[in-house]
Amino acid sequence: MEVINSISVAKPVILLKILQNGELVVINSETIVRVLDRETLKLINGFKVGILQKNYRTRVVDYSENGTYFTTLSSDARESLFYNAHTKKIIGTLNRHQGEVSCVGIDPLSRFMFSCGDDGKTFAIDTKSGKLVFTLPMHRDTVNDIAFSKNGNWVATVSYDRKVSLFNLVTMSPREKFTGHSAPVMKAQFLSTQKILTIDKKSTALVWNIYSGKIIKKLEGIHDDVTQITLAQEEQLLFLATELGYILLYELDTYKQLSQKYIKVASRITALTFDDFSKHLIVGTEDGFVSRYDIYEGQENLKKFLKGKNFEAIHEEIDKNPVLQFTKVAELVSNFWNHALEKAKAALEKSDKKTAQLLLKNFQNIPVKNTIIQKLFRDYENFSKFKQTAQEGKFSIAYNLVNTYPVYKESSIYKSLEQRWKKSLTAAQKLALNQKGIAKAQELLAPYRGITQKTKLIQEVMSKGEIYKRFRVALGQKDFKVCFELIKHNAFLKEFPEYDALMKYADTLYIKVHKSLQEGDTHAAVKILRVLIEFPEFKEEVLTLLKELDSKQKFFNAIQENDQATAYNMMAISEDLLLTSEGKDLHTQWMKDLEKANHYAAAGDAMSVKKVLSDYLNIRSKQRSLATIFAWNYIVQLESALDDDAAQDKIENGIKNYVLNFGLLEQITNFYAAFKEKYPSTKLNLELLAKGSLSMWRPSMIVKSILD
Repeated sequence: MEVINSISVAKPVILLKILQNGELVVINSETIVRVLDRETLKLINGFKVGILQKNYRTRVVDYSENGTYFTTLSSDARESLFYNAHTKKIIGTLNRHQGEVSCVGIDPLSRFMFSCGDDGKTFAIDTKSGKLVFTLPMHRDTVNDIAFSKNGNWVATVSYDRKVSLFNLVTMSPREKFTGHSAPVMKAQFLSTQKILTIDKKSTALVWNIYSGKIIKKLEGIHDDVTQITLAQEEQLLFLATELGYILLYELDTYKQLSQKYIKVASRITALTFDDFSKHLIVGTEDGFVSRYDIYEGQENLKKFLKGKNFEAIHEEIDKNPVLQFTKVAELVSNFWNHALEKAKAALEKSDKKTAQLLLKNFQNIPVKNTIIQKLFRDYENFSKFKQTAQEGKFSIAYNLVNTYPVYKESSIYKSLEQRWKKSLTAAQKLALNQKGIAKAQELLAPYRGITQKTKLIQEVMSKGEIYKRFRVALGQKDFKVCFELIKHNAFLKEFPEYDALMKYADTLYIKVHKSLQEGDTHAAVKILRVLIEFPEFKEEVLTLLKELDSKQKFFNAIQENDQATAYNMMAISEDLLLTSEGKDLHTQWMKDLEKANHYAAAGDAMSVKKVLSDYLNIRSKQRSLATIFAWNYIVQLESALDDDAAQDKIENGIKNYVLNFGLLEQITNFYAAFKEKYPSTKLNLELLAKGSLSMWRPSMIVKSILD
């Protein structure tokens, strides 16, 4: 790949991020922030923080997507610093980690700054006030990376404890930690709203379903430490940058590795991002360079080669740049090849080798295609023999040839053979239902004796006529549960036309379901799904659809009835509802009210928080979010009391109330340390106090002051 343009920022590039306004932010290891035009790489703006970052293997700086906030580790990594990027002033400083800060991050909606540490803790700071509002589930060792889903609903942390932790920022609730790595987990990247990729120290890369916690796929072909990850083409392509300066390329539909050396640079890759507008990959390196690459390099050549039907040159171009296989030209060439191949097979069935060669001549100089072509001609050398034996009824020889040359299965001769076999098998089965007809059935199937794949079926037909009869009865009664139970234990039933009819019926039902859903006829869709659920092949998908439809039905009913509580509860169950116009409106309203509430919470004004959030107090799915806000509100009250030199017993009473309501959260243990330093004579012991929890908190516990 050729570099389009490049600039030097003198020191290692430790962050590349394209902002919502289209500008490119580049930060180097001296925390010099440059805002560039993302295409020309010319300087638009910038400022110098001047903190030297010696260790940047983790995310030690971040910039909010709206361009408002910036965060970095202090030079000794003992603190995380949070800035307003416009005023260049510090909003807040966090120094509560027991050890060094390991990484930082700002969520896509610019609500929270997160500070992760060697102590396994992750603190969430409110971006407006710079105050600590909650903590993420704790790891037992250093947090190595933090990642966010594109919609800002999820945050993930990975750690030396080999676990992956996910937290829902909508419901303020954690998921059970994922375990599957055998080494410390170093990197994380959301692939979609439902999938996340994690990579460990052994270069094992796992793709997880965030709802089930199951591993979907293990990526192959990683033989170097992955330093950076980015996605492209609406999450269709995955780029992994490595320690040795390579960029690996994967296609995310199949998780196939398309290139192990897509790009090679001379230095370690320390930053990576993708520009969706220009389709350019932007790479930052340890030697201080920012370079742009066109992932569709060579596309104009493809168009030129297509005009001349130079398929060899097209394939050479795609070999050089695998991304080109996703272009329209590549799709046209693929269709042309498939069409030519099918026509060539038809010609070879007629022993017309000359026509077949003519059809495929444009592909003969392409190594991968030529291999297929040469094998095709070799295989069809015996096709006339296959045709003759089939026509003469020498089925044993014909089927043996099919086993040797599987391509014959696509021929009309083979399809005719199979139709004849199934017709004979069905007739024999019906005869075998009566003892008097067994001899006739055996005679009917005699030509198929000695054919390995048929012998067992013939034996079962002769001995299990009653099972076939039960299968037909169950099918006639549409008792699909019995049908599939019989098929499960009697595979020979799959050879009968009744089985084919059964599967065609399932496909018809599946099509009808999606047609009903497109037309908005949920009732009809559910009715069909209740039938389709009996088909094992569709069961898992049907269960998922039924669950989604149930949630949607309850959600839209709630919207019509102005039942916001149920609507929000359904949105907490099904994230897809957030994508509906009604869901977006509700979520936007919640975020607006939440922002107002956070403003009052930062001032310790519990009653104003309660007033703003009054519509949500009885919504079950919001309880944990509400608990988090009020827990923050009351910490502010306690901190104010301590700053105002309130009486020791009054503050102690506030601490007791807080722990009783919310439990031993990080905020209260940190406050207690400050309190004990100011009042060393205190006899208060946090461990001995009655403890509540965020999950047990209820709106009835709201009081004006935690100190009373």
